Amino acid sequence: MPLSDFPLRASVAVSDIGRAVAFYEGKLGLQALESGPSATIPDASRVYGSGGGPALNVYQSLTAGKSPATLATWYVDDIDQVVDELTAAGVELVRYDEFEHDAKGITPRAGGGRIAWFQDPDGNTFALEADS
Repeated sequence: MPLSDFPLRASVAVSDIGRAVAFYEGKLGLQALESGPSATIPDASRVYGSGGGPALNVYQSLTAGKSPATLATWYVDDIDQVVDELTAAGVELVRYDEFEHDAKGITPRAGGGRIAWFQDPDGNTFALEADS
C-alpha cells in the first residue's frame, strides 16, 4: 500500500511543553485532542486538531527548533482576518528580507495568492496561505 493511503500529521519538537501549550492553545487557539508522554517525559506531547481532524503533533525534545524551514502551512480563506486575529493574540509575523511584505507582514506567493509566516517560541516556522 502506498503511503498516500494513510493520514499524515506534521510533528514539531519544542523545548518546553508548558510554554508550547500556552502558545499553541492560548495564542493560536488550537484544541488538544490528546496528550501523552514524549519519550520518557510524562505529559510532554499534544496532538492538535485542525481542519476537522488530528493535524499537528507537538512534543518536548532536545531537538526543538533546529529546522529553519517552514514545518506546516494552514490554507485559509481570508488571510487578512487570520493575521489580524493572530497578531491581536500576540503572534508576531516573520518578515524575510528577500520578500516585500505589506503593512501586516503578508507577501505575494509564487504562482499567485498570498503568504505570511510566524514562529512558535522555539523558532519553529509556520505559514498561512490564501489563494487571493
